[in-house]
Amino acid sequence: MSTKHATAGHTAHATPASKESKSHSNKSASNKGKETDSRLEEFFHDELKDIYWAENHLVKTLPKMTKAASGQELKNAFTEHLEVTKGHVSRLDKVFELLGHKAEAKKCEAMEGITKEGESIIEDTEDGTATRDAGLIMAGQKVEHYEIATYGALARIARTLGHDDVAKILESTLAEEKQADESLTDLAESSVNEEAAEEAK
Repeated sequence: MSTKHATAGHTAHATPASKESKSHSNKSASNKGKETDSRLEEFFHDELKDIYWAENHLVKTLPKMTKAASGQELKNAFTEHLEVTKGHVSRLDKVFELLGHKAEAKKCEAMEGITKEGESIIEDTEDGTATRDAGLIMAGQKVEHYEIATYGALARIARTLGHDDVAKILESTLAEEKQADESLTDLAESSVNEEAAEEAK
C-alpha cells in the first residue's frame, strides 16, 4: 500500500509539471511565430532598410556640410559625426546579420528631403558667414531629430519582437544621435547664433 501511495503521489506531482512544460513549449513556439511571421516583423525589416539608406546617404552628405561650414568648431563637429555615422552603418550591417537578412537599402524619402533642404540653406546663405553656420546647424539637427525618432521607435519594436540583442545595438546608436544633437545645440548657443545676429545684411 505504501509503495502504491508513493507512486500515485509521484504521478500526481508529475502531471502539472508536464502541463507546464507543454505550456512553455507552446509559448516559445508562439514567440517564434511572432518574431518571424508577423506584420510588425515585416514592417521592422522594411524600416531598417530605410534607415540603412539614410545613414549611407549621410556618409556622402556630411563632407559637403563640412566644406560649406565657416567655423572650425562646426567643421570639426561634422567631421567627427561622419566617422560616427560610418559606425552606425556598420552596426546596421550587424543588425541585418543577427536577423538573418542581407543588408539592403530602401530609399528614405524623408532623409532625402531633409538633406536637400540643407543644400538649399547653403545656396541661400553667403560663404564664410556665421549665418550659414547657423543654418547648417539647423539642417544638422533636423537630421538628428529624424534619426532619434527612428532609432527610438525601432529599438522599442525590436524589444517587442524579442530581438533584445538588436535593440541594444539600436539603443547605442540612439544615444550617440542624442549626443550629436546636444553638441550642435551647445555650439549654436555658445557662439554661432550670437555671431550671426551681429552680421549686417
